[in-house]
Amino acid sequence: MAQYTMNKSLAKTPMVPVPATLERVVVETGAADIKSFYLKLRRGSSWDYLPGQFAELSLYGYGECPIGIASSPSEGEELLFTVFNTGGRVTRALHRLGPGAPVGLRGPLGNSWPLDEMRGKNVVVIGGGFAFTTQRSLVKYVLANREDFGNLTVVYGARSPGALLYKPELAEWGKSPELTLHLTVDRGDEGWSGVEGFVPTIVEQVKPSRENAIAVICGPPIMIKFTLPVMDKLGWQPDQIYTSLEMRMKCGVGMCGRCNIGPKYVCVDGPVFSFAELSKLPQEY
Repeated sequence: MAQYTMNKSLAKTPMVPVPATLERVVVETGAADIKSFYLKLRRGSSWDYLPGQFAELSLYGYGECPIGIASSPSEGEELLFTVFNTGGRVTRALHRLGPGAPVGLRGPLGNSWPLDEMRGKNVVVIGGGFAFTTQRSLVKYVLANREDFGNLTVVYGARSPGALLYKPELAEWGKSPELTLHLTVDRGDEGWSGVEGFVPTIVEQVKPSRENAIAVICGPPIMIKFTLPVMDKLGWQPDQIYTSLEMRMKCGVGMCGRCNIGPKYVCVDGPVFSFAELSKLPQEY
């Protein structure tokens, strides 16, 4: 069962942004089209959020957009949002900001990855490209609460070495005994000595066991499309596999009516769903 949590004080005014300050910016990709923004709430209070949730980032005069929370509550008060510059008003303006800039935040919104169901089980994280952001939050959470979970396996791929997110952390995870990391890129470059290959192929080689395990798959639709048959071949059941429909997130509270899939609203019933749940909905996602 997916979890849902929201800061009580914010829940009373879910449409009012909370003022925050941009603390620092990290360029994540070689093309500089994806940056990580570290924010701190000005009121000095922390959110009661969980991995998988999202928030509405707003810039005064530009508007707001829904972004998954990439930090983990285990990392303290600083909030991390990794944002792809889509060329839209908000993301383009956000990418121009520097430390000290004011930013508005509504949230935390939506449900989380199924942490209660994961406790005591092995966790398999399968990610591709930019969608790895909320999976980073989950990995950090599991590492900070290591005794609550079984083995942690991470399969993460990107188009190129320069497109991988969180490179310093990936280097640490690759050496850590606390998880097993499988990195891959579609095509390497002169400096890449790691694995080349698409994520579904690597998953088939890794063969993560479905016994007492939950898997989280998030990435480009084409990656998910070709990964699911691999998981089925390995014996995984739809109720063991979760994803996030982050591309469908809109106003965050279900008021605009633009996120619905059948009777479900992605902003309030999701964005996290099991594939067993999605199989009962219209194939509109």
